[in-house]
Amino acid sequence: MQRLQFALLASLLLLVLLLPGIRSTPIDQDVDIVHYQPEQVHLSFGDNLRDIVVTWSTRSSPNASVVKFSRNYLKDEPIMVNGTWQRFVDGGKKARTQYIHNVELKDLEPDTRYEYSCGSPLGWSAVFNFKTPPAGEKWSPSLAIFGDMGNENAQSMGRLQQDTERGMYDAIIHVGDFAYDMDTSNAAVGDAFMRQIESVAAYVPYMVCPGNHEEKYNFSNYRARFNMPGETDSLWYSFNLGPVHFVSFSTEVYYFLSYGFKLLTKQFEWLERDLAEANLPENRAKRPWIITYGHRPMYCSDDKEYDCNSQLETYIRQGLPMLKWFGLEDLFYKHGVDVEIFAHEHFYTRLWPIYDYKVYNGSAEAPYTNPKAPIQIITGSAGCKEEREPFSNDLPIWNAYHSNDYGYTRLKAHNGTHLHFEQVSDDQNGAIVDSFWVIKDKHGAYPSPQ
Repeated sequence: MQRLQFALLASLLLLVLLLPGIRSTPIDQDVDIVHYQPEQVHLSFGDNLRDIVVTWSTRSSPNASVVKFSRNYLKDEPIMVNGTWQRFVDGGKKARTQYIHNVELKDLEPDTRYEYSCGSPLGWSAVFNFKTPPAGEKWSPSLAIFGDMGNENAQSMGRLQQDTERGMYDAIIHVGDFAYDMDTSNAAVGDAFMRQIESVAAYVPYMVCPGNHEEKYNFSNYRARFNMPGETDSLWYSFNLGPVHFVSFSTEVYYFLSYGFKLLTKQFEWLERDLAEANLPENRAKRPWIITYGHRPMYCSDDKEYDCNSQLETYIRQGLPMLKWFGLEDLFYKHGVDVEIFAHEHFYTRLWPIYDYKVYNGSAEAPYTNPKAPIQIITGSAGCKEEREPFSNDLPIWNAYHSNDYGYTRLKAHNGTHLHFEQVSDDQNGAIVDSFWVIKDKHGAYPSPQ
């Protein structure tokens, strides 16, 4: 008996001594393999709607950036397209490194479903799919729009995933503030967020603009992780979708001047050119609607004085303090912007048509039919760890409807005269808590304010 116990004890001791060596090789190999595996896959539009950009990350230095795609991935010989990658080092103490890949699929067929995977011979993603938009302007795009979604308390994510699986959207617009924050924990929170949205963003172009929560290290996580049209590090750009010209801009260039005054002036000059071109009669005839989106609102309905107090003019509305330079309200009014979408406040608000604190409804019976000023929407309630924000006890005159429910906005541009918006409440199991039409027989510059 004693000999048997001694033999068992010796065997256990030998196993303990050998265990680190037994375990080390396969675990190290698994780590290496995982580091080459694509993750955080997401799509965006290229410089036109026939171009789709695929972006993803790997942990280890790649030997290639490749997308394989076809209409039927199993039956057709896939087309292989090579792209580029860049090494991104987070600004945190650990200086964590990843490699961000971009491949542009050009000259795709309109209104066509494609299947694709991305990676390299060292590792491939799962097979995803997307559908290109129809050609021209005579179709009706549908979008989901929201801001301020983190990877904690992302209340709207499950419903957005279901909507995406059902093919409800031609694009998604995230109006700033991601992850809370992408740089947190040496950018591990950003990685977790990008993995989380893959279930949506790998299937539908995920169009973005920066918010205040992206500011750290000069917006480096935002600029590296997203790849919007143009050559402006995704800070400002525009794209056309059906009868709509969408314009994305950064409100943050007004608030973080320590990164350079030049960004503010360059963006304003670009906005002037882009809106002037979009407002040309021949372009308005093709794409009547102009919709802008940026993170911080011009007007809002809560008690945060530094955001909403009318005595503390918002920089984006009226321009820089005292100088009143580069204000956007006059610029958007001048060029006949139809709808302006914001976030930042963690709620939903629909405003009456407004300019310079005055309401300009189309009529008492039909305020959004031929309105005499832009319509503003605040949709910052997708869900984040900072939770909700309360409304003021005394709501301003421009507040047409408001909701504290977690949720997101849907837009369908039916044609050149009719837009339809609705607000989805996640608190109420997907119920539509607000719905309205914007109807315009004529687009362009607004009349001189009374």
